[in-house]
Amino acid sequence: MPERTGPRIYSIAAHRGFADALVAGLIPRYAEDDFGLARLTLLLPSRRAVRTVTEAFVRLSGQGLLLPRMAAVGDLDLDETLGALLDPLAAGNEIPPAADPVRRWLRLADYLKQVEGEGAGKGAALLRRAFDLGRTMDRLLVEGIAPIDLMSEAVQGVVGDQAAHWIASTRSFLMVQQYWLAELAERGEVDAPARRNRLFEHTARKWREAPPPHPVVAAGVTSASPALAGLLRTVSELPRGAVILPDLDLALETGVWDALGTAGKPEGPDDPPFGTRDAVTHPQYHLKLLLNRMGIARDEVQAWHRAGMGAAPPARSRAISNLFLPPSASARWVDLPAGQRRLAGVRLMESAHPGEEAQAIAILIREALETPERRVALITPDRGLAARVVAQLKRWGIEADDTAGQPLPQTAAGRLLLLLAEVLAENAAPVPLLALLTHPLVAAATDRPAWLEAARSLDLHLRGPRPGPGLAPLRAIAAQAHAEAWWITVEAMLGPLLALGEDEPLADLLDRLAGTAEALCGEALWARADGRALSAFVEDLREAARAAGTRFAPRELHAMLRDAMDRIAVRPPWGGHPRVSIYGLIEARMSRADLVICGGLVEGVWPGSPAPDALLPPAVLRALGVPGADFRIGLAAHDLAAALGAPEVVLSWAQRDESAPVIPSRFVLRVKAMLGDLEQAHTGAEAVRLARALDDAAPAPRYPRPQPMPSAGQRRVDIPVTGLDRLRGDPYQFYAGSILRLSALDPLDAEPSAAWKGTAVHAILERWHKQGGELLPLAGQVLDEMSAHPLMRALWRPRLMAALAWIGAEIARLDAGGRAVLKSEIKGGIEVKGVRIHGRADRIDRLADGRLAIVDYKTGQPPSRNMVQQGFALQLGLIGMIAGRGGFEGVTGEAERFEYWSLGRSDRSETGFGYREEPILEGSRRTGIARDAFVPTTADYLVQAIDRWILGNDPFTARLNPDIGGYNDYDQLMRLDEWLPHMTPDEEDAA
Repeated sequence: MPERTGPRIYSIAAHRGFADALVAGLIPRYAEDDFGLARLTLLLPSRRAVRTVTEAFVRLSGQGLLLPRMAAVGDLDLDETLGALLDPLAAGNEIPPAADPVRRWLRLADYLKQVEGEGAGKGAALLRRAFDLGRTMDRLLVEGIAPIDLMSEAVQGVVGDQAAHWIASTRSFLMVQQYWLAELAERGEVDAPARRNRLFEHTARKWREAPPPHPVVAAGVTSASPALAGLLRTVSELPRGAVILPDLDLALETGVWDALGTAGKPEGPDDPPFGTRDAVTHPQYHLKLLLNRMGIARDEVQAWHRAGMGAAPPARSRAISNLFLPPSASARWVDLPAGQRRLAGVRLMESAHPGEEAQAIAILIREALETPERRVALITPDRGLAARVVAQLKRWGIEADDTAGQPLPQTAAGRLLLLLAEVLAENAAPVPLLALLTHPLVAAATDRPAWLEAARSLDLHLRGPRPGPGLAPLRAIAAQAHAEAWWITVEAMLGPLLALGEDEPLADLLDRLAGTAEALCGEALWARADGRALSAFVEDLREAARAAGTRFAPRELHAMLRDAMDRIAVRPPWGGHPRVSIYGLIEARMSRADLVICGGLVEGVWPGSPAPDALLPPAVLRALGVPGADFRIGLAAHDLAAALGAPEVVLSWAQRDESAPVIPSRFVLRVKAMLGDLEQAHTGAEAVRLARALDDAAPAPRYPRPQPMPSAGQRRVDIPVTGLDRLRGDPYQFYAGSILRLSALDPLDAEPSAAWKGTAVHAILERWHKQGGELLPLAGQVLDEMSAHPLMRALWRPRLMAALAWIGAEIARLDAGGRAVLKSEIKGGIEVKGVRIHGRADRIDRLADGRLAIVDYKTGQPPSRNMVQQGFALQLGLIGMIAGRGGFEGVTGEAERFEYWSLGRSDRSETGFGYREEPILEGSRRTGIARDAFVPTTADYLVQAIDRWILGNDPFTARLNPDIGGYNDYDQLMRLDEWLPHMTPDEEDAA
C-alpha cells in the first residue's frame, strides 16, 4: 500500500479573498508542464463555487490554460455532479440507487394518512407535513444517524419526558419512517443523503487503499457531516492532497477557541455531543465541529501562502476575530486599542425603510461602476430587497441578475400555471379568471390585441358581485359583452379542466393542467428559463404521482402547487452586467468583489429566525447528536465574516419593514458595540442622503379646490331625478357624472353594493307587479337570472325575503283600504325652463280619494327629514312634480303622499325587516316639509339649481356642502385629500 503522509490542511483568512487566493496558490503549485493543472481534481462545495473558481482562474491565468477537474460535493445528486470521480457504476453493486425524492414525498403523505387517519389532515396540509417529515429524515441521515438510533434507550427515555403532543409526533415519525424503510428495502433503494454518505465512504476507502495518481484538493467545503468529514480527512492525507478551509481563525486565542464548546467531541463517553453552553452561534463553531469530526487539531492547520487580487488589509482579519468573540470574551472590547477595534473600509448605512435602502444600495453600485474594472456585489438573504435593487438599477440602464434566483411562482410561466389551478379551485371566479386570460403569455402567438379586447370587454361586464360558479353563468355575460365567439374558444379550453370530479389521480390532474396551459399559450410557455424549470417540475411531479398512485382533490391543487413551486428557484442565464453581482448567502460563499454591500441586516432576515424541527423535540435531537436550530445563526455569522474580508464593505439595514419597525441584526449591534466611539467615523450616510434627494422634487403648489366652469353649451344637460341632490349638495359630482359622463367601475368580485341590491329589488318588484303570482318564489328566480353567487345569495337572501314578505303583506293591507298600485318602474319626464327633468318612479299608488302616493324603495336607511328639508333629498318631490304635470304615461292626479319603503331592520315589522315613513313636517316633528308644500318647495329648489348651474354660470364647486354625506365616486378625480384638509374657514364661507 502506498505510504500516506500526515494531513495537509490550510486556511485562507477572510481578508485574502478565498477564490482568488486559492487559485493564486494552486497555479504555481500544480501547473506543471503539459497537462499538470488539468490533472488536478478540485472538490468544491457547490455548482456556484465551481463557477466562481472558474472565473478566478480566468482572471489570474494571464494566458490560456486547461482548467482542473472541478466537482461539487455539496449536492445530493452525486451521479451528476461527481460522475466517474466517485465511480458510481463500479460502486453500483454495493450502493443502491437513490429513491426519487418527489415520489418519496407523496408516499410519506400516504403513510402519514395511514398512521394518523383523519387527524393527519388532507390535501396541501398533509403534503406540507410530509415534506417536513422527509426533511427531518434527511437531516438525521446527513448527520449519520441510523433509524435504529431512534430506538435506543437514551432516546426513548428523553421522549417519555416530553409533552403529549411531542410524544405523539415522535411516534408518528417513527412509524412513518419504518413504513418507508420497508418500501425502500423492497425496491432496493436508499434515500439520497444515505447514498451520498455511502459514496463518500466508498471513495474514502478506495483512495486510502489506492491513492489516485494525480493530486486531489478539497477547497471551501465547510459541511460538517460525518461522512464528508471522513472523506476530507482522507483527501488531506493523500500524497498530493490538501484540504483548504475558508476563514478558519488561526489567530483566535486558545482559551476563546476552547470556550466555543465541545462541538461534537464530548469529554466523557456519557456526555452529549453538543454541550448546553456550546457557542453554536459563533462563526467558527461549525469549523471546529468539522475539524473535530475529521480528527484534526487546530494547531495542525496551516495558513495559505497566497492572497487574492482584491485582498483587504491584514488588520481586517484581526478586527473580525475580535468582533465575533463569544459573550464571555467580548468584555475585553473596552480595553482594546482603537487600532484593533477599527474596521477600516467598513461603513454602516441605516435607512428609514426597505425602499430607501434599495435606492441607497443602487446608488452605491452606480457610483462603484464609475471606476473601471471595479467589481461590486450585493449580498442579502432578503430576495425582496434584491428585487428592489434590480429595479432601481434599471434607472441607469444597468441589468443586474439575482444569482439566488427567483421563486418559480413569481415567474411568468409559474404564475400562469398557478392561475390555472386557482381558476380550478375557485370554479372560474372573476379575479383569477381575468388574471389568467390577460396573462402576458396567453395568446402571445395569435391575435393578442383582439384577444385582449374581448377579455377587457368581459372584464367590464363582470364588475360587481361574483356570478354563479362555473363557466355556464359566464356564457350569458360574454354575450352581453359581444364576445360570444371568443368565449366559445375560451370555454373549449377551460371546460375539460373545470369538469373534473372531487377526487382525481394527481398525474391526470397535472396532465389536464399542462394541456390547458399549452392550449392557452402554445409552446411559448416552455420556451424560456422559467418555462423549462416549470416543465421539469411538472414532469417530475407527474411521473412521481403516477408511480405513487396519488389521488388529489382538484380544489386543493393550487395550494399544493404553490408550496411545491416555492421550493424551486429559477436562476437567470448569463447576460447581466459583468461587474455587478447580487447573491444570496449561499451563492456569495467564495465570491469576491472590490465593494461588498451586505443588505437586509435585521433580525429575522440576517440571521434568519431559528426554526425548530416540527416533528422531533429539541431534546431528542440533542440526544441524537444533531445541532440545534441556532446552529444556522453561526453559519450566517460566518457568511458575514467572509463578506467583511472584502476591501470595502457597507453594512446596510432599514429601521422598519413593510409592516412594522424592526430590530437591527445582532451582528450590526456587535459592530456598533465594538466600535464604540469610532462608530461615527464608520457611518456612511451620503448614499442615503442622495437616495432621498433623488426623488425629492420641489414641493408642488397647493392644489386648489376644483371649481370647473364649463361653457353654456356644455351645461345644457338633462337632470335626472336622482341628480338634483348631487347638483345642489356637491355640484362637482354632477359635473363629473352628467357633463363629463364618467362613471365609477365596481371592483371585481365586489361585495353587493347598495346600488346592486337596489337593482335586484326593483327587478323583483317590477316583475311581481306586472306578472303577479307569489312574490318570494319570483324573487329567487330573479336572483338566479342575475347570476348572483350562491354565497352572496345565502347571506343576503334571508334578509331580502323577510323584507319582501313585509312588502307583500303591506301592499295587501293597503289594497284592502282602497289604495291600489297604479304603476311600477315607470319612466317619465317634463321640461322646466327648457331643461328636461326625467326619471323612473319605483311605484305610484292611487289613493282612495283619487290622489297619488309616490313610493321610493330603499335597501337601507332612507334620507332624513332634515336632508329633505334642506333640499338635498328631493327625489320623491321631483317624481310627484312629474306625475302632477302628466309626465308619466297613464298617470294623472296630484301627489298627496311621499313615502320611503325601506327594507331595513325594523322592530315594528312582523318579519323583522321593512318599514315605511314620510319626510313630512306634521304633528310634533320639527323637521321635514309640509305636505301641501312638498311639491312647490321641490320645484323652487329645482328652479334655483337650473338658474345657477344649468342656465347660469356658477362654478361646479367640489364639496360645496362638505357636511352633507352622499356619493363619493369622484373623490379621487377631484383630488379631495389634497385640498379638503387645508381649507380655511374663510374659504369654506366663500364657497
